[in-house]
Amino acid sequence: MKTIINPPKENWSQILQRPTKTIDDIEKNVNQIFDDIQKNGDISVDKYTQLFDGVKLENTVVSLDEIALAISLVSEELKEAILLAKKNITTFHNAQKTENVYAETVKGVQCWQEKRPIQKVGLYIPGGTAPLFSTVLMLAIPAQIAGCKEIVLCSPPNKEGKIHPAILYAAKLCGVTKIIKVGGIQAIAGLTFGTRSIPQVYKIFGPGNQFVTVAKQLATKYGVAIDMPAGPSELLVVADNTANASYVASDLLSQAEHGKDSQVILVSTSKQLISAVAIEIERQLKELPRFEIASKAIENSKSIFVETDEIALDLINEYGPEHFIICTKNDDFYVDHIENAGSVFIGNYTPESAGDYASGTNHTLPTNGFTKAYSGVNLDSFMKSITFQKISKEGIKTIGKSIEIMAAAEGLQAHKNAVTLRLDDLK
Repeated sequence: MKTIINPPKENWSQILQRPTKTIDDIEKNVNQIFDDIQKNGDISVDKYTQLFDGVKLENTVVSLDEIALAISLVSEELKEAILLAKKNITTFHNAQKTENVYAETVKGVQCWQEKRPIQKVGLYIPGGTAPLFSTVLMLAIPAQIAGCKEIVLCSPPNKEGKIHPAILYAAKLCGVTKIIKVGGIQAIAGLTFGTRSIPQVYKIFGPGNQFVTVAKQLATKYGVAIDMPAGPSELLVVADNTANASYVASDLLSQAEHGKDSQVILVSTSKQLISAVAIEIERQLKELPRFEIASKAIENSKSIFVETDEIALDLINEYGPEHFIICTKNDDFYVDHIENAGSVFIGNYTPESAGDYASGTNHTLPTNGFTKAYSGVNLDSFMKSITFQKISKEGIKTIGKSIEIMAAAEGLQAHKNAVTLRLDDLK
């Protein structure tokens, strides 16, 4: 990790740049694949699966027999761990249910808001070097709680044409209605347009690499909503001399091992801690099975020394981390004043891994600074709010004149007439 001492504020944006390609570098390929799949459906999906995943499939839809076999291959120990995580995630997302909102704005004018589930949702679950069965829990559980009727899961097949057994086990456990062996851009395009084997959905959820992120953004041009632009994983830790250097290093490495384009940042008011963490990273890195991936990510990462907590907080809000760990003697200062973060982890005994798996919060979070405008996935992500109003004779008499005046001022005579006719009949 490169160490930077007291960087001037005018250099922050350059220092905090993510190690990602620009959309322009990727968008041409994504557009080409989208056009192909829109015209040719499953034929093109299969072509890109063979090209990118190196496997030719006779049938991309996962059968009940495949699910049953997968469940038998998952160890009892892992099943128990998944069940614990499911319980905690369910508890936290059930707690997010809200009552209908009702108000009588004036006498005779009733307004209320009710939530309804999104009927058809698509869940994208990365496979490859790290099959994220935990993401199945994070997306399918709130979808099921919300009451989504169709929950379609796409995940890339391995070289044998299979999906990791734990992904299938979690999908079955959490009420997924259809599982399809397809990944990458072609999965997002399939969910956007619909094919013979892939249902069209109304909203797409889930993390992915930069190609998947751009594909999701392109899907919005075709009327499909997305959860957020969620690209390569990132973590920022703020720590001082009260932090445990080995814990900090382990947290930084836990995100670095996600992918070569992941980024981790340490911000500290202690040069001593920065040095201690650097030593721990070197020691722990050597023991990681994903050494090559984590090493590359660490090259893209930085330790930044600043003089005060106030400067540190300003820098952190400028960056807007996906994951934000606080290990300082002044934790409350950061908790109270953080404005841009996806999920926050407080204290020496709250590793980011807890939120990734089993504490109950959702790990599908905005990256690339989108925490400045987006929330992480939650129960409301799978619902939409509908407003209702009912106006009595007394109510239309009370607000009718104001509506007429405003409509006339905007030059919308038919709007005015819709009220005038009613008021005239009530005279």
